[in-house]
Amino acid sequence: MKQEIERKFLVRGEYKALASSSSYIEQGYIAKSEDLTLRIRTRDEQGFLTIKGRSDNGISRSEWEYEIPVQEARQLLSFSRGHISKRRYLVNVGKHTFEVDEFYGANEGLTVAEVELDSINEKFPRPEWLGEEVTGDKRYYNSQLLRHPYSEWQEK
Repeated sequence: MKQEIERKFLVRGEYKALASSSSYIEQGYIAKSEDLTLRIRTRDEQGFLTIKGRSDNGISRSEWEYEIPVQEARQLLSFSRGHISKRRYLVNVGKHTFEVDEFYGANEGLTVAEVELDSINEKFPRPEWLGEEVTGDKRYYNSQLLRHPYSEWQEK
């Protein structure tokens, strides 16, 4: 079992010119309990099944991820109650890679960056395009964005 440790930030500047690559992602959730979430994702022509544990501190949680045939992932996505679409840009900053997600559809206008760390207290660079930290703010969890899209926040 892998322990995922990540911090999440809003993006407030230009990052695309710094990206080493990008990919198109569609993801949905087909099961959720108090302790686990089952996510299905396609990333370009790859498919993934991911199980994520509950986060007690907003920074770390258990994660199991398995590559599956993309056609099976697309079939499983049909069982989710909607899905999230986004483009992910990989931006290398020092020894760290920031995953910058630009959301589409009902979450259009939202761009967040995540950086995975080796420990909770690990120091990492903060590029000038990185905005406010939103680690642990459940509104920014992808599973929550599916239920309460960013566009609904803008209306209030």
